[in-house]
Amino acid sequence: MTTPRVFIVRHGETEWSLSGQHTGATDIPLTDNGEKRVRATGRALVGNDRLIVPAQLAHIYVSPRKRAQHTLELLGLDLDEPYPWQLHGAKPEHQDEGAGADTQSRACSARVEVTEDIREWDYGDYEGITSAEIRDRRERAGLPRAWDIWTDGCPGGESPENVTARVDRLIADIRTRFHAPCIGKPKSGSTGSESQQGDVLVVAHGHILRAFAMRWAKQGLRDGPLFLMEAGGVGTLSYEHKNIDEPAILLGGAFCVNN
Repeated sequence: MTTPRVFIVRHGETEWSLSGQHTGATDIPLTDNGEKRVRATGRALVGNDRLIVPAQLAHIYVSPRKRAQHTLELLGLDLDEPYPWQLHGAKPEHQDEGAGADTQSRACSARVEVTEDIREWDYGDYEGITSAEIRDRRERAGLPRAWDIWTDGCPGGESPENVTARVDRLIADIRTRFHAPCIGKPKSGSTGSESQQGDVLVVAHGHILRAFAMRWAKQGLRDGPLFLMEAGGVGTLSYEHKNIDEPAILLGGAFCVNN
C-alpha cells in the first residue's frame, strides 16, 4: 500500500550561512563547497535504489531564490522538461550539472513549480545580520527580552502568523493534489509506476523548512522549534497508518530495493 512522502531539502552552503547572517530575500550563490556537498547528496540519496526515487516524484516545489534553484539542479534529476528559470527551453544538462549517474535511474516526469509559499522567512530589518547583532540592537533599543523569531517574528518582515499562513497553504496543496489521491492505494509495478507517483520534493531554506516540518506535524510555530536542518540537509515527512489525517516525521527512511 502506498504511503506518500515529502522530501525537504535545504539549499547548500552560502557565505552567509557560514557567517550566520540571516538570508531571506538577498540572492547569494552557493559556495564551491556547498555545490560539492549537494552533488554528494544527489549521488547518495537520489536514484531508483535510493531514498528519493525520481520516478516516484509527483511534483517539485522550489523557492524563487537562486541558491535553492541551483541546489535542485545539483541533485541531478533527469527531468522531462527544462527548469522554469532556464532560457530558450533547453533541457537541463544533467551530466554537467548533477550527480553524474546514469540518466535512466534518475528519469523524472515531475513538474517543477517555483512558489513564493516556500521562500525563506522575510527577515525585514534583520536581513543580513547575525543573531548576536540582533540581540545587541534590541538591547540598545531597550527591548525587554532576547529575540526569538518563532514568537517575535521580524520587524519590517514576517510574523509567525504570516509564515504559518503560507506554509499551511502549501501543505494543503500537497495533500489535496498529490497525497490524497494515492495514499493507502495498492502499489503496482516495482520501479515507480504511475500509481506510485505520490512523493513530493521541496527545495528551500532553513527557517521556512523548519516551519514547514512543524506545521506538517500540527505544531504551532510559537511552541518553539524541535527540528534543525544543516545547509544541504534532507528531511522526510510522511503519515502514520497510511492515513492522511495522521501526518508524521519520518525519522529514518530506508533505501528502496526492487524485488
